[in-house]
Order: sequence, then C-alpha cells, then structure tokens
Amino acid sequence: MATRRRTYVLAGLLVLTGCLTTVLLARVLSTIFFAITVAYVLFPVSEWLVGRGLHKRLAAGVTTTVAFVGGTLVFVPLGAVLYLRRRDLFTFFQQLPPTVTVELGEFSYAIEIAPTLLSARRAVTDFAVGLAAESPVLALKAVLFAILVYAMLWQPQAPKDAVYRTVPSSYHDIIDRLHRRLRGTLYAIYVLQAATAFGTFVVAWVVFWSLGYQGAFALAVVAGILQFIPVIGPSVVVLAIAAADLINGDITGAILVTVFGLIFVGFLPDAVIRPRLARSTTGLPASLYFVGFTGGVLTLGVIGFIAGPVIIAILVELASLLATAQHPEQQKLG
Repeated sequence: MATRRRTYVLAGLLVLTGCLTTVLLARVLSTIFFAITVAYVLFPVSEWLVGRGLHKRLAAGVTTTVAFVGGTLVFVPLGAVLYLRRRDLFTFFQQLPPTVTVELGEFSYAIEIAPTLLSARRAVTDFAVGLAAESPVLALKAVLFAILVYAMLWQPQAPKDAVYRTVPSSYHDIIDRLHRRLRGTLYAIYVLQAATAFGTFVVAWVVFWSLGYQGAFALAVVAGILQFIPVIGPSVVVLAIAAADLINGDITGAILVTVFGLIFVGFLPDAVIRPRLARSTTGLPASLYFVGFTGGVLTLGVIGFIAGPVIIAILVELASLLATAQHPEQQKLG
C-alpha cells in the first residue's frame, strides 16, 4: 500500500513538474519538438555511420552537421531567390487587369485585383521586417536545435530506457507499436514529402521555363512548397497561372499550362517519387493526414505541420490496438 501511494505521489509530482516545465520552456517547445522528430528520422543514418566504423559520438556529430547544412542549403537559397525574384513575381501578377468582371447570366460582379496585390506586397514586407527583428532569437534556437539533435543521436537509447523503466513490461508492446507508427509518420512527413517537393520543384521549373513564363524559378519554388500541403498541392499554382492567362486573353497558353502543368507538375512527382519511398511509411490515409495537417497548423502554427499528423497517426494506432484487444481472434485470422 505504501509503495503504491509512493508511486502515485511521484506520478503527481512528475505531472506537476512537467506542466511547470512546459510553461517555462513555452518559447522553445517548437524547437524541442522539431529536434526530437528530426532525430527520430536521422537515427538510421547515424547507425549506418556507426556500422561503417565511426565512433558513436563522431557519427552523431557528422549526421547532425549534414542535416543542419542540408536544411540550410535548402531553405536559405530558396528564400534568397524568392527575395531576389520578388520583382518578377509582382511583374507577373501586375500583368493582370486592375479589375476583372465575372458575369453569370444577368448578374455581374467586379473583382478588384490591384488592392489585393498591394495587400500581399505589404504582408510580405511586414514578414521580412519581422523575420529580421527575430534573427538573434532564431540563431539561438538554431543552436539549441543542433545540440538537441546531436544529444539524441549520441544517446538514442536513453529516452527508450526511461520509458521502459516507467511503463510496466506488459505494456511494452504498445510502446513498440506506437514507436513504429511514429517513425513511419515522421518518415512520410520529412523524407517522402521533401523528396516529392524537390522533384515537383525541378519538374515545375522545367515546365514553366519551357512555356516561357517570367519568374519560372520562383513559381517552381512555390509549387514545391505547396507539395507539403496535402490534397491541395502544386496544382493550385498551375490553375492560378491558367486563370491569369485566360484573364489576359491567352487561351492557348492557359490550355498548355493546364495540360502540361497538371500532368507533369501535379501528377508525375506523386506518381513516380512517392510510391518508391512509401514502403517505410505507415500508410496514413491522405484524408486523415489532411485533417491533422490543417488542424495542427491552424491550432499550433508552424509546429502543427508535424504535430497534427503525428497526433492523428497515434490516435489511429491506439484505435487499432483497442480493436485488436477487444477482438483478438481477428488478429489471429489476419
């Protein structure tokens, strides 16, 4: 009885301390979360380096450096290109007439485009100024991110051992199932989505450049970024360009970009890249992934891009475990 009471007291203290820690570390919780998820995905790379003869500490350092440099090489040049090509983007949109009239039978509605463009430009400027003001904080978070990833790759068994010591052995199979589901979901988000987005960017650049669009590189960057948004995807860029061509009277251009864009930009990367990398994922349905992505981003901001699908994946796995526990004969038959 005393032992059980002691356990309850310790569990209560753990929950209380966890709540206080969450409040104290609120400004860096997103960085900690991203570091944990990235380390989850990078662990096989570190293990591969260890298998090739590198010391575990050195393998963790190399993996962290490669990941950090790789992420920098992806985001910094793209941001720089978007900034340098901002005039091309605005020139492209400024080719649109100031007002577009939509007619439906006897009714007509005038859509003013110029105020929308001015608002978008003002929003982009405010974002750039805010980003510059936050640069010292972002640098500190980047250092924290690198340290956490390195620490988790160097001692990957520490969290697992702590969980196993806390949870009774009869529940270890549940922990393993959740671990596999989490690993597959994070692989799908980081590796599979990133590879598909890069392929979309390359194909879109070629297609838009071949069709003679100004700022083809910047449009391809937007198409690649939109690949991370499930269901919607890069087809939005293609349809927006086609709509702009129709408004400007270029019917042939609208047809060409719609046909080639939807086939090569909207469909080809998903049809070629995704199936080749999808074997290691958990196969979360696209509808549930979209629900997690949308809800996570709207509720938590940027961190919701990862947290939303992860929570949905864990929920699906727990529902599967519950169904198996209630009907174990189905698992045997399966």
